[in-house]
Amino acid sequence: MKILFVTSTRVGDAVLSTGLLDHVLARHPGARVTVACGPAAAGLFEAVPGLERIIVLDKMLGSLHWVRMWSLCIGRFWDMVLDLRNAPLSYLLAAQRHHHMHRTREPGHRVVQLARVLGLSENPPSPHIWINGQHAEIAEGMIPEGTPVLALGPTANWLAKTWPAEHFAQLADRLTGEGGLLAGGRVALFGRADERPGALALIEAIPEERRLDLIGRAGLLEVFACMKRCALYVGNDSGLMHMAAASGIPTLGLFGPSEEENYGPWGTHCEAVRADKSYVDIFPKDFDHRNSGTLMAALSVERAADAAAELWRRTGEAAS
Repeated sequence: MKILFVTSTRVGDAVLSTGLLDHVLARHPGARVTVACGPAAAGLFEAVPGLERIIVLDKMLGSLHWVRMWSLCIGRFWDMVLDLRNAPLSYLLAAQRHHHMHRTREPGHRVVQLARVLGLSENPPSPHIWINGQHAEIAEGMIPEGTPVLALGPTANWLAKTWPAEHFAQLADRLTGEGGLLAGGRVALFGRADERPGALALIEAIPEERRLDLIGRAGLLEVFACMKRCALYVGNDSGLMHMAAASGIPTLGLFGPSEEENYGPWGTHCEAVRADKSYVDIFPKDFDHRNSGTLMAALSVERAADAAAELWRRTGEAAS
């Protein structure tokens, strides 16, 4: 069976879409898969079972990236085209089955919206990221055995969605300091290499002997494998947050100018927290993501720490 899976440019949206691919592969063992996605997300799919090819959709003028995808796919018959971007040219590919995601204003989490493409909204498949032994071995070197690890994701695709660095530092101190949830624990910092300048204040605030600085030092699947070795994740609304949730560790997402009802971390082991202000109160009508500073300052360290404690208690009780 040959499957063409067309998914997102952004890492977070791509992570949320992986549950659909996992669902299809579970029902068609041995299927051969071609994934088409944006360059930022391509690394997520490198260990997909039966992977034949990743088509990287570098955006081109006049949407020529879709023409390129079509030209690379037109020469074969597909058993299934699962297109979550609803690219017009994908309809022209010969396939036994076509599934396309159309724009929707229906309420609900993005995972549920994606599941409707295959009629699975009543039991939406959870995101699933594939890794292999090599990724696990690299992660073991980056996060060796020892005290529990608090994972922090201090970056996001908009500066407006980033909690202030000093808040992250204070939270890390509360959670790993004396009497904290992870007393004496280490702190792992995640992010892309180009996000490093914005995280320097936080990097420097974490004591060196407890700091695991992984920002810009691992690929997506190595990052995911590292997350699986952590005890708790706290981070902004970002692709990293969705990766942490997919890893299965307790995940707390920090929200302000985005809606947790649609993009909160997915799973019973996850929670979202925001300030007393709603999304409508925080998000300005004339918002400019290129020039806006943080809109997250109203979320206090105390509120985030309380949410982390409640999540820790709840997930611990569920595990026992």
